Amino acid sequence: MAESDTSATTDEETTTTSNSNANADDKSQSDAATESDEQPALTKSRPSVNELANSNNNMSTSQQLDLDRSIASIKQCQALSEAEIKQLCQLVSDVLMEEANVQPILAPVTICGDIHGQFFDILELLRIGGNVEDGTRYIFMGDFVDRGYHSVETLSLLFLLKARYTSSITLLRGNHESRQVTRVYGFYEEILTKYGNANVWRYCTDVFDLLPIGALVNGVIFCVHGGLSPDIATLDHLSMIDRKQEIPHAGAFADLMWSDPEDILTWGVSPRGAGWLFGKKVARQFNQLNGLQLICRAHQLVQDGYKYHFEKKNVITVWSAPNYVYRCGNVASILALDENLNRDIKIFKDTEQSRQVVQNMKRPVPYFL
Repeated sequence: MAESDTSATTDEETTTTSNSNANADDKSQSDAATESDEQPALTKSRPSVNELANSNNNMSTSQQLDLDRSIASIKQCQALSEAEIKQLCQLVSDVLMEEANVQPILAPVTICGDIHGQFFDILELLRIGGNVEDGTRYIFMGDFVDRGYHSVETLSLLFLLKARYTSSITLLRGNHESRQVTRVYGFYEEILTKYGNANVWRYCTDVFDLLPIGALVNGVIFCVHGGLSPDIATLDHLSMIDRKQEIPHAGAFADLMWSDPEDILTWGVSPRGAGWLFGKKVARQFNQLNGLQLICRAHQLVQDGYKYHFEKKNVITVWSAPNYVYRCGNVASILALDENLNRDIKIFKDTEQSRQVVQNMKRPVPYFL
């Protein structure tokens, strides 16, 4: 497969260092799109626990969550109830508490980039990558929510798979897995629309604080959402980061979430307002010092779904949201590694159901680039 010669396009907003900055940014882009206050027609809400309790079944709100039934239901885009999500978040939190800042993973495994709430496209990703139920293992490198119309369903699916198939799903934190960013770019508003309160948002963002920062495949492929930091020389340094917190505005933790590769030698100022631009010398030295073959990251839209960086091709961007925000026209990719770390980049396009979501909306996509 030929390498993309399309230059990477920055997918993210400048970091929301304050509500006023975020609101100003949003206002300045208001001509790009307007906010939608309607739930997509394809989303079907299941009865609340209270409604079920009043039915003839008299279901108890304390009844244990049936993960298999819930997975089958969420794949039909039927949102979980608030009580079910609360229980699910507790299950996932218990699992994540036991995981390391850099979680060790054995190949074979499939590595995925940003999803951004494009629910029907993640179903397509799982179809071409292989079902978790059949033994396929995945690493998702963050940015599960925001911008797409189905962040709740997307995150619910990933959390359900994590709770049910603990060792087969690795969920890493992205810069959108934060309270500050999700308040601005869609997840918070989607929850208010679908549930009528912010409780589900609080449950989910508490889980975000527990997500690992990175993953290490067979000791030689480092997966991280954004990139490198001038404050981090070795992977051992990552173990000293207190990840159980909101992503800070600056420092090593923020850099790992926000940084991008660039065709420079060392470090440059990032136009995002957070993180850094890191060059080929930085990547080469980091890989040599840590015995790595490849840095695998997401965070940037690339039209061809993936892009190798620098002459040595020792950094790769994997992007897994096709036709990003339902209008960018890009394809998406996943990176499948076999037991010998041979790479198979699988390309896929957005689905008809995903395109239909936009057609069913009365207003354009509310999130800008």
